[in-house]
Amino acid sequence: MDIPTRICKTLLISSVVLYLAFISLSNRYPNCPPAHFFTPTFLKISSPSPSSSSPTSNTTRQSTSSPGAHSPTLLSHLAFGIIGSEDAWHHRRSYIESWWRPNATHGLLFLDQPPSENLLPWSPESPPYRISRDLSAFLNKSDVTPQRIANGIAEFSGRWTMRICGGWLWGTTIRSSFWIIWLRCCSGFILSYPLAKDLVRDMDNCLMRYSHVVAADQTTMSCVADMGVNLTPLEGFHQIDLRGDISGLLSSHPKVPLLSLHHFDMVEPIFPNMNRSQSTLHLMRAAKADQSRMLQQTICHYRRRNWSFSIAWGYSAHIYERIMPRSLLQYPIETFQAWLPAPGPPFYMFNTRLPSTDPCEAPHVFFLDTVKRKADDIVTVYRRAWPRGMPPCFFTGNHSADYIHKIRVTSPAKKRLEIHRSECCDIVGITGNKADVKFRECMSQEIMA
Repeated sequence: MDIPTRICKTLLISSVVLYLAFISLSNRYPNCPPAHFFTPTFLKISSPSPSSSSPTSNTTRQSTSSPGAHSPTLLSHLAFGIIGSEDAWHHRRSYIESWWRPNATHGLLFLDQPPSENLLPWSPESPPYRISRDLSAFLNKSDVTPQRIANGIAEFSGRWTMRICGGWLWGTTIRSSFWIIWLRCCSGFILSYPLAKDLVRDMDNCLMRYSHVVAADQTTMSCVADMGVNLTPLEGFHQIDLRGDISGLLSSHPKVPLLSLHHFDMVEPIFPNMNRSQSTLHLMRAAKADQSRMLQQTICHYRRRNWSFSIAWGYSAHIYERIMPRSLLQYPIETFQAWLPAPGPPFYMFNTRLPSTDPCEAPHVFFLDTVKRKADDIVTVYRRAWPRGMPPCFFTGNHSADYIHKIRVTSPAKKRLEIHRSECCDIVGITGNKADVKFRECMSQEIMA
C-alpha cells in the first residue's frame, strides 16, 4: 500500500470520530517564521519521558516507532492530543473509544481535574490521561478554558520525545509530511511539528497576550498568526454550526477525506433509531472497512425505470424517481437548521437544496445497515429508513421505488487514491425488494449526467 493511502487510512480512521469526541469546556510579535517551518520532515515519536509522569496520571506503555526516509506512515507514527473536561468525559468517552486502539494509538487526554470515582479504575479502552496545568494564578482569572486548551499543545509536546529525520511524503505537495493532530474547540487544526515546536517556545507569552480571548480556537489562531503563519482550510474538517438532522449534509459530502465532525452533541444522532454513541460505533464500522470511500458520493442512473441513485458510501443511499444530474445531487438537502436564528434565510458556507414534496424531486432514503469485507470486495447494505409516503413520479411513467427496501453496494476492496475524482456505478440488478449496485472507476470521457 503506498504512502498517500496510508495517510488517508490513518487520518480518516483516527480523525473522523476524534473530534466527535473532543471535550471542550465550553515583547513584540515574533519575526516571520524561519524556513524550517516549511521544510519536508519526518518525525520519530517515542514514549513519554519518565520525568513527565505524575501522581495524578494513569500509566500506559507506548511503543517506539521510527519511520525510515521512505517508509510508509503508520498509525504508530501519529500522536493525538485531546483536551477534555472531566464532566463531559462521562458521556463522550464512547466517541473516542470507538476509534482508539489500546497499545497501538499514541496520545494523551488532558483533563481539567482528576477523574471522579465513577470513572475509576480508568478504562484501558480510553487514552491515558493527564491533568492540565492550572493557569488561573498565572493569568489572574478564574475561567481559563480557552487558554488551557491552547496550552495543551505545549503540555503534550513536552511529554513526548520527537526528533527530525530526512525525507518527505507526497513530494512537494504536502510541505510538512508528519503531523501532530490537534482537534480542539473548532472543527480542527493540523500543526506541523516544527510549527508546534516554535509555538511552544512562546506559549506563555502568547497566553498572557490573549488572556482576554474567550474562545480556544481564536486563542490558538492568534498565536499562530503572530508567528507569521497562515492557516490553510481543509474541507474535511466540519464545523457543523448546524442544528437538527445533518443527514442531508453527510449524504452529499465533498470529495475529500472526512476528518472531523464538530458540535456532535448539538445535532440529532446521525442514524435513525440509534443514540449518538451507537451512531458513532456504526459509522466506524464502515470507516474501518474502507476509509478512502467514507461518505464519498457516487451517482448512477437506472434508465430502464428513470431512477437516479445517490450513494454516500458507508452512510446512506437515495433513490430518485427521475434522472437527476450530478450538478444538482451534489448539493446537500437542507434537512438541518442554522446554528442561530436569523431574520433572513439561513446562510451556510455551502450551497443547499430545499426538501421537496414533489415525488419527482424527493428521495427514497436508506441508511447503512451492514458492512462485510470479502477477498476482493466490500459489501455495504443500506435499508429503507421510512416510507416516503408520496405517489410515484408521474413525469417518468409511474415507476415507483416504494417496493425497494434494501440496496446492496459492492465496491472494490482496494482503497482509492484519487478521492477528489468520483467513482461510477452500475445498477446490476433488481431482485424482489433489493437493488444491487456495483462501484467501478469511471471510463474515459464518461458523462455521468
